[in-house]
Amino acid sequence: MAKIVVALGGNALGKSPEEQLELVKHTATSLIGLVAAGHQVVISHGNGPQVGAINLGMNYAAEHGQTAAFPFPECGAMSQGYIGYHLQQSLQNELHHRWMNKNVVTMVTQVEVDPTDSAFQNPTKPVGAFYSKEDAEQIERNKGYVFKEDAGRGYRQVVPSPLPKSIIELDSINTLVEADNLVIAGGGGGVPVVKTDDGLKGVPAVIDKDRSSALLADNLEADQLIILTAVDDVYINYGKPDQKVLRDLSSREARHYINEGQFAPGSMLPKIEACLTFVDGDADRTALITSLDHLDDALAGKVGTVISKTGALVNE
Repeated sequence: MAKIVVALGGNALGKSPEEQLELVKHTATSLIGLVAAGHQVVISHGNGPQVGAINLGMNYAAEHGQTAAFPFPECGAMSQGYIGYHLQQSLQNELHHRWMNKNVVTMVTQVEVDPTDSAFQNPTKPVGAFYSKEDAEQIERNKGYVFKEDAGRGYRQVVPSPLPKSIIELDSINTLVEADNLVIAGGGGGVPVVKTDDGLKGVPAVIDKDRSSALLADNLEADQLIILTAVDDVYINYGKPDQKVLRDLSSREARHYINEGQFAPGSMLPKIEACLTFVDGDADRTALITSLDHLDDALAGKVGTVISKTGALVNE
């Protein structure tokens, strides 16, 4: 039996409630396989499109006198509950289908960040929908949002993405895991908070969910971190004639490839860096990057990229 933290990428979720509820049925089927194998599992997930949509909708309603304005941290908490509800329901249904008796719980999670983090002066995390350049510029003028071009797909609002320092609800999450519950925690990287003289206070930002997942896995003393994304494997020279798949990667090799600029800053680089922060904590730990659709094959060593401190291939 292993303790495993699984970070779900955006492809496991949807752009609307209807699409998301349908997608997470498939997600649940893949994840319950880990539970059926006897592992303790904690699930985290992204929330970029969802928190952006909630923030946009609440702001629109407030501007038209329908509701009070909702700050960004509150929108992040809403997204944790909304996504957690869908995941909980689908996981519960799959457990029932397999005649497995296990509780599923979502923990609304706060994650401490440093108020002096340089990320607050350089927003980079995309949230919400895509806009044309003209529409983005108009929203910037009207609302003061910051927009950046996103991989040739259009313009998206960007918010600060500070590094996670500590997980406020860590003890509660650990208690639930040790009581054999299937736990969903750290959704969207957690609601970012800072410590003040008056206590905790939410700040408008989105923490990278892979970095928060790595911190959570480290703090829970997990055996493995699994990051599920849109691709089966990690590559070097991606998209070039000499493209090469990486199956078994040591932390030293990973850092060498990072220095070569092999991993895109907006996609694979933060995932590799998150894996490194986790595996560097213990020589027996492994991290796996693969796709949700081929998780079973990845656990069998057929696809996926395994990262460890020494490069030894270890699969539970």
